[in-house]
Order: sequence, then structure tokens, then C-alpha cells
Amino acid sequence: MTQIDSLSSQSKQPDFVINAEAKTSPGILIAGLILGLWVISITLFFLINIYQTPIPLIAIVLLWQTFLYTGLFITAHDAMHGVVFPQNPKINNWIGRICVFLYALFSYQELLQKHWSHHRYPATKDDPDFYDHQQQNFFAWYFNFIKSYWNWRQHLRFILVYIFLRYICNIHEANLILFWCIPSILSSIQLFYFGTFLPHRRLAEGYTSPHCTRSTHLPVFWSFITCYHFGYHKEHHEYPHVPWWRLPEVYQSGKQQ
Repeated sequence: MTQIDSLSSQSKQPDFVINAEAKTSPGILIAGLILGLWVISITLFFLINIYQTPIPLIAIVLLWQTFLYTGLFITAHDAMHGVVFPQNPKINNWIGRICVFLYALFSYQELLQKHWSHHRYPATKDDPDFYDHQQQNFFAWYFNFIKSYWNWRQHLRFILVYIFLRYICNIHEANLILFWCIPSILSSIQLFYFGTFLPHRRLAEGYTSPHCTRSTHLPVFWSFITCYHFGYHKEHHEYPHVPWWRLPEVYQSGKQQ
């Protein structure tokens, strides 16, 4: 954890850093809300009869589940930076473990190490999220991105959980596909697009930030809806200790200064 937190020394605005650290963080409450909504939603959607549910409603449910899945990963991401519950690192890390497991059966420790490398060596061969290719095609980069995080252990975990949910919990296969599998995949595309492809792709004019990133400055509401303010990516790399819900504040602070 200290490895990632030490990157905040690269900050250009120490006044904001002091103010951010001084504030009491409601991160644990926000994380609990996202986790609670995900558990309640997926439980209800596992039980519904999709053959008696209008297709437009199923589409809305898919979007809602995708949004919550993205929230799980963003919460785990904040836990990697120690800002979900900074008062107790053990609880903070357990929240991260729970979120990445529910998200896609990931190992929290493996993601933590890769995420530290991403912050330490952005847009280099040592950055596991970067696609160092002349033509940074979206689909080729996404495939490479997923391949770097998915391994045989993931397949085994997925098979075991599927067997448990399908044959022990007796959840209909269509419900598992619609509300467990597809939202997770859509969420991975959402996170990749707003959190990796847009901010880190190499443009003709090159990078203007030492973190090799840029931000997508959408209005606050749409920034939240699209990816929990992850589009404020330059701000995140400059202030990795700041939770996702304060990134618009970092941006506004930078504009004023």
C-alpha cells in the first residue's frame, strides 16, 4: 500500500493534498452502499422469471447491473490506494478482496501488484495495462488487456462458482448469463475504455503529463454515470490518495490554480 501512496509525492498542488488528507473520509459508507446494492440487486435478478419480464426492462436491469459491477471494481481500486477505510488497513484490504472477488473472482494481491506497476511505470513496457503497439487499436488493446488479467485460475474459479450457483443454488442458466456474466463483461469494456484506452493511448502530439495520461472532462453527472469519475484520470494519477468521488474536486482545484 505504501508503494502506491508514495506516488503522491509527485503532486503539483500540495495545498489540495493537505486538505484531502485532513477530511474525514466517508469511503467505508460509500463502499458499503455499492456492495449492498450489488448483493440485493443480483439476488433479486437471479430469482425473477425472465420469460415473463419485458425485454426493455431486462435491458434496463442489464445497464443497472453493469453500473454496479463497475462500482465494485472502482471500490476495490480505491482500496488498493488505501482510501476506502484508511483508519484500518486490514478492513480496507478486505473490502478490496471482497469487491474484486465478486467482480470477476480476481486475486486482490495480484491486482494490487499490477496496479502499482501501472502507476509506477505508466505507458512503458513495465506497465501491465499499456499496449505498446504502433497502431493502438481499441479491440486489440482490449484483448491484450483482458489476456493479461485472465489465467487458468480464473477459469477454474469461474467453473466452480457456476456449478455452485447453477446446480446447488438452482439458479436458471439464463439468469446467470444475463445478470452475472454479461454485466461483468460490459463493465470490463466500460472500465477499459474510460480508464485505460481514452486516458493512456498515445496521440500524435505525444504525452503532456509525466504520468502519460489525460482526462475526459465530462460534466460531473455524466462523469459519474459513465465510470464513477474515472475519466478524471490525470487527476487520479497526480493524486492517487484521493477517492473517486473527490476527483471532480481535484479538477476544479487545478482550474482555479
